[in-house]
Amino acid sequence: MNLTIISGRTTKDIELKYLPNGGTAVANFTLAVDRDYSKEKKAEMESQNKPTVDFINVVAFGKTAEFVANYLQKGKRVAVQGRIETGSYTNKDGHKVYTTTINANNVEIIDWPDKQEVPEGFTPADNQDVPF
Repeated sequence: MNLTIISGRTTKDIELKYLPNGGTAVANFTLAVDRDYSKEKKAEMESQNKPTVDFINVVAFGKTAEFVANYLQKGKRVAVQGRIETGSYTNKDGHKVYTTTINANNVEIIDWPDKQEVPEGFTPADNQDVPF
């Protein structure tokens, strides 16, 4: 089973591209995902100049890519559900580079700052509606 769910903040505005010969929409973006450290451990890691965040590459296709490009900007909190894909290529220096990307099936915006920004047909969750 290859199923991944992560949440984090987008690191830059999303750029939408289209594949040749079919025009499928493609959006590549990166999420900054906090590591699960206690407040004390995070402060310790930061004082030692060690990372406390992972930067995860994500790709979305089709309608999901168009949604991402239309509604995400740098710093938006989102949850991504998809599968991990690995690959490799040889760079111009002849070194093999290994890649890991999440192929997104579903992208959910966690915080909508303004209800007028919510696209038609979507309703932001209200904490009063959550049964637990």
